[in-house]
Parts: sequence; C-alpha cells; structure tokens
Amino acid sequence: MAGGRTSLRRDLAFLSFTALALLATFALLRACLLWRNSGLADAIPKGEIVQAFLVGIRFDLMVTAYILTPLSLALFAPRGLGSRRLARLWLAATSAAVIFLGVVELDFYREFQTRLNSLVFQYLAEDPQTVGKMIWAGFPVVRYSLLAAFLWGLFLAALGGVNRLSAPSPLTAAPGGARFAVRPLVAALALLLVVAAARGSLSPGPPLRWGDAIHSNHVFANHLALNGTFTLIKAASARGHLQLDRWWLKAGDSASALRATRDMVVVASDHLERPDSAPLQRLYTPTHAYPPGRIKNIVLIIMESFAGAYVGALGNNQGITPEFDALAARGLLFSRFFANGTHTHQGMFASVACFPNLPGHEYLMQQPEGLQDFSGLPKLFNPDSDNNVYVYNGDFRWDNQEGFFRNQGMDNFVGGDDIEQPGFVDPVWGVSDADVFRQAAAELEGLSRRGAFYAVIQTLSNHTPFALPAPLPVARVDDGDANAEHLTAMRYSDWALGEFFRQIADQPFYRDTLFVVVGDHGFGTESILSEVNLNRFHVPLLLIAPGIRDAFGATSTTVASQVDIVPTALALLGKPFRHQCWGRDLLSLTDDPGFAVIKPSGSDQTVALVEGDRILTLSPQTPPQLGVLSFAPHLQWRPTHDRQLAGEMEHRLKSYIRTALDALGTKRTGIVREG
Repeated sequence: MAGGRTSLRRDLAFLSFTALALLATFALLRACLLWRNSGLADAIPKGEIVQAFLVGIRFDLMVTAYILTPLSLALFAPRGLGSRRLARLWLAATSAAVIFLGVVELDFYREFQTRLNSLVFQYLAEDPQTVGKMIWAGFPVVRYSLLAAFLWGLFLAALGGVNRLSAPSPLTAAPGGARFAVRPLVAALALLLVVAAARGSLSPGPPLRWGDAIHSNHVFANHLALNGTFTLIKAASARGHLQLDRWWLKAGDSASALRATRDMVVVASDHLERPDSAPLQRLYTPTHAYPPGRIKNIVLIIMESFAGAYVGALGNNQGITPEFDALAARGLLFSRFFANGTHTHQGMFASVACFPNLPGHEYLMQQPEGLQDFSGLPKLFNPDSDNNVYVYNGDFRWDNQEGFFRNQGMDNFVGGDDIEQPGFVDPVWGVSDADVFRQAAAELEGLSRRGAFYAVIQTLSNHTPFALPAPLPVARVDDGDANAEHLTAMRYSDWALGEFFRQIADQPFYRDTLFVVVGDHGFGTESILSEVNLNRFHVPLLLIAPGIRDAFGATSTTVASQVDIVPTALALLGKPFRHQCWGRDLLSLTDDPGFAVIKPSGSDQTVALVEGDRILTLSPQTPPQLGVLSFAPHLQWRPTHDRQLAGEMEHRLKSYIRTALDALGTKRTGIVREG
C-alpha cells in the first residue's frame, strides 16, 4: 500500500525544487549571454545589470511554468507523478531544448543584437543546407556543444538531487481517506499558481509582454532581462496569425493616413495622378540644374553589411574603407542615410523596388504579396528593353531573388555558378567579391554596346563566415576591435570595390553612367543606439557621376533611406517619369530635413521614424520613445521628451505604415493605368 500513492507533499516539493533548478539554469544562461556580449555592458551601471537579472526572473518563471504545466496536471491523478520516470524524461528533454536555445543565442545576439525571434524560422525555412554550412564554418559549434552538454549535465545532476530529496517513502505515503480527498483542491491551487506564472501576472490584465522588460535607458540591459525561449515562443505564436500587421491597420482611418502620407512624400515637382485609385502615383518632372541627357545608364552597387559606423568618410579612423573614402571624394555622399531593414532581403526590395519594409512583410519577396508589380527600377528604366543585368556572388534562389526581380521586369541574372574562372569560391555562399566585380565589369561592357542599360551588383564576402581569398590583398584588422574578423571582410570588400572602379575607369560607358553605392544594412557594434539599434541601419549612400559634385556639392545631410534611391537616380536622367515610389528625389529637397522609416527584422512590430535629428520608435507593446540624434563625429543617440513633437511624429509614422499596408493589401503598389 505504501507504494500505491505518492505523497502529494513530496510531489509539490519535487515541482518546487525543479522550478528553482530551472530558474538557476536560466540565470546561468543569462550570465553567459552577458559574458559573451560584455562589451555592450561597459557603459551600463552595474545596478542596472543586476536589475536586468531581477526583472528577468519574471520571464524565466513564465517559461518554467510552461515546462511544469503538464506535470501540474498530473497532480490530479490518484498516484500523482507516480514513479516520476515520465516526469524526469519530460524535464530532461525540455531542459535540453532551452539550454540549447540559450547557447545558440550567445552568438545569435552578438550577430543580430536581438533575442531569439522569427529570424530563426526564416533561416531554417530558407535553405537548411546552406545555413548549416554557414553555422559550422562561422561559429564555434564544438565549443558551444560542449558548453550546452556541461550546462545540461548540471541541470540533470540537480534534478537527480531534487528527486532523491523529495522521493516518496512508506512513512509519508497516504493510502487514501482525508489526504486523498484534499488532493484535487491542492492540485487545483498548484495549477492556478502555474497558470498565473505562465501569464506572468496574477492580475486579470494583459499577460507579460516583452515590453515589460524595459527598465533602463540602456537597450542591452533591457534585452538582457528577456528570456530567449520566451521571445522565440512569442515569435512562433505570431507566425501562426494571419495578420502580423493588424495593429498598424487599425492606426487611424485610411483617409487621414493617406493625406498625411502624401504630405510626407509628394514634393512640389510632383503632379499627383489618379488620387482615388493610387495612393502615391505621380508624374515627376526634375527641376534641378543637372544637365538632362548627361547620364544614360544606372549601376546600383549594394554592398553587404557596409556599416556606416566603420566608413572613414563618415568619421571612422580605423582605415577600413580607404577605397570607398577615395570614391566619396569624387561623388556626392549622403551622411544621414539609413537602410530600411536589417537584412539583405529588405535592402534589396527597398533599394530596387522602392517599397518600404513593413510589419508582417519583412520577407516580402517570398510572400504572395510580392507577386504584384512595384514601381521600381525595372519598371521605370526602359521596361521594354532587356538590356539589364543582376550580378551576385551566390545562388539566386536564396530569398527568392530571381523569382521576385524577374517578375518585376529584370531579365538577366549572373550568379556564382555563372562567374567565369573564379579565383576563390566560398563553400557556403559562392565566389568572392573580387570575382563578382570582375564579372560585372565584363557584363557592363557588353550591355553598353547595345545602348542604355541598368545593372544591380550585390556583394557577399562581408558576411558570416567571412571566407576570404588567401593571401589577402589587404591587411587584417588586429586592433582589438571585437568585430575584427568582420572588419577584415569589410576591408576586403572595400578593396574589391576600388579594383572595380579602376577596371572600368577607361571604359566609354563610364562617362555616361550614374553609379550608386549603398550598404544593404549595417551590423552591431559595441554600443546599441536606441531600441531599434541605429548602427544596424546607418549606411552610406554615394552617387558618382560626371559633374555631380559641381551641381550638388560634396555631401548631403538630408535624412533618407533606400526607398529614395530609385526616384533620385531616375531624376538625374533629366526626363519626367511616372512612378509610385515610397521615397523622393533627394536632390530636389532644399529646406526639407528628410525622413526615413526603418524596421528591424524579426517578429515584433517595432518601427521607427527618423526626421532630421529626431527619432521616434513605436511598437504596439511599448509607449512611443522620442530621441535626439547627433551624427558627428559619429552617430549618437539620447532619449528626450517633447509630447507634442512625439504625437506629431507618431501620427506621420502610423499614417505612412497604414497607407503602405493598404496599398500592399489591395495591390496598388505599381502604376495604375487607364481603363
């Protein structure tokens, strides 16, 4: 009879001590995350780091409750947890999962400076073989596997001790009667506590959300308080919803949003067309003094991870980009320019299709909505001609690049397998940047013989795992910077860019071509600027063309983003054009400080609006955050308070997002024709 029913008191003790073991495990994982990213904590007061651990207990407790829920339900059974064999198997499996995720997050956070989110699912869905190669070649997989095994061993040892301390015994067994009568009541109370912990709140209000982690003006301290398993579960839940953009679609009425968006985007030289059926369709007539017809061709060069924080022409003194800096001395440099997103995918459709990165549509080129026409470069630059090319290091199936851009009207694609006699092939991504630029030079020469052309060149060497040719044509970065390996790859990409321009400088087409050089996105540094981390968005934009400095000066401080590239480039051709871009001709702006709408990758709906030296960050889960920017000698940010300005910027940001989502949902992103 003693072995018939397990003591309820002992089962409750087992669950309580197991919860403590799980909380201790999460605290260890948080400490590992702090250690791996310690440079981000240097400027944070120690008290705020301690507070991050304390705030984090709520999120750890939430995940712990998820894990313990099925065991709490088992308390209602007459034998409770019984021999606990199944309970211990469940705990071993779930603890292995959360420890694995915690260890994975050490470099995930270092790479993306965000806790685990929908990027995990996106990478796994894209091409598991390529992603696996990248992870194996770019990260210390063996060492992290050993760390995960060690932490799991610690937890299993603790679990074994907990089981022994709370093991049922004949002296404490309750064969029935009064003790069994109270079991349902006690089990119900225990389950109620677990459910409350799983909600993160005892009140009937909303459950615990990631915004509840914000306790500091230091972004890393706020991120540290979160739990990676929690954020990944929330990301998975969000992916299950049909509309990740629903909060923004409820932001005011569509008519008011449309008026505000037009006020932001439409300029004096625009003639708005079909206002009842197209949100931003207009006929634009360039009015600046640049000679019409001087430029015939457009070449857009999108540089992988070309972070503004490390560009010499933007104030960095580490000597990472000497070639770009020399080119900047010959062209027009935009110093307050931002990528619309934090991944190449978003930089591609924003730069080429001039459509913004929107909540719920960060991977637009792979979504059904991406099948419609966009008013971008392929549709606006002589759409009846096939005299164009897209040159890329790798496989165009990645991110559905060829499918998307072929549908937009691009005709010719030269990928890694098409490069003639490559000098170096990265086993993960493809040929080197030097090979891409060498092939691009030959492609441009061929196109120029057939008439006016446009081209897109995309680089890739400056990407994990940073596989580079040997010997390197540049010196490695060894100045102690935490991103030294990344910066070496960036220096190599910069060298390849310089070689490309030296190779084509004497070609006849060079004198007739506008070259646009832009970063697809930046990458993390040892500081996190604002909730959206501006260093991941701040990139250079450089326009190189005959006489462009004489006409417009050496630099521009107009705030802008990638959706402004196409209308600016087309305006330099000197002819009127009809379009529905979500940006403007930057060279037509005089007293306008400019704006940029930017959104991080991931499953949350955070979006920011930069206007002049102000930035407003907005999310469904947190109050609006207003900040002040300074750009010299390098980009800096500090929070500020101005209720009226914050309200005005919030209205403009919501309106812009709402109107773009409406256009995307109703398939009105391209030119609306008569009839």
